[in-house]
Amino acid sequence: MPSQTVCFMKRSRDLCAALLLAMLATFAASAQQGLPEKSLNAQLLEFSKGGDEARARAVLAAGAVPDSRNRSGETPLFLFAQKGLLSAVVMLLEAGANPNLPNLEKSTPLMAAADAGYTEVVRALINAGADIEALDQINKSALLYAAAGGHADVLDLLLDQGIDVNRRYRHDLTALMWAAGYGRSAAVARLIERGADVSLKDDRGLRAADIAKQQGHDELAAMLRAATGG
Repeated sequence: MPSQTVCFMKRSRDLCAALLLAMLATFAASAQQGLPEKSLNAQLLEFSKGGDEARARAVLAAGAVPDSRNRSGETPLFLFAQKGLLSAVVMLLEAGANPNLPNLEKSTPLMAAADAGYTEVVRALINAGADIEALDQINKSALLYAAAGGHADVLDLLLDQGIDVNRRYRHDLTALMWAAGYGRSAAVARLIERGADVSLKDDRGLRAADIAKQQGHDELAAMLRAATGG
């Protein structure tokens, strides 16, 4: 092999070794100094996810954006609503948070609160202009989440806003059918009190009583059959 080629290869190896040592030195220095401080927005999302209202308030005051979003599209308002932390929800709304920003699954803070049955959080969001008719990616509304969760008080709040208790959703399902399918007797009773039609059928031809029976809720199915006259 020509001596010039050997010399070139040796210099290349030496250069690569020097670059590698420099990279290792940089990594070591970074480890000693610690990672760069998280942005205010990232901190706000972290504190919201952890339910830490005091720290969330502090970073908001320092300039964090109320409508910051994580990789799932969730806002601080969504995260606090999901946890039922009313004072934190009010704090964010007062700071200008948009109550209608959905996550990537198109679920809104109102849906999250309705699903968990946080009545006062639902009330605060409605008062702030939350869209009570919004639908997520599987066409579920806050009313359906409340029905499936068995949250009668939340159902009242939503129905008081003028939602049609017999509104049809995907597959012609009503809130009553959702409550029946999950065996939520209290929600079924409240929906019937509010005018839910027990005789309506979904796109399979099933009534709420049939759906309850299909899901193994025999007592509820019997109650619904009695309400339909058999």
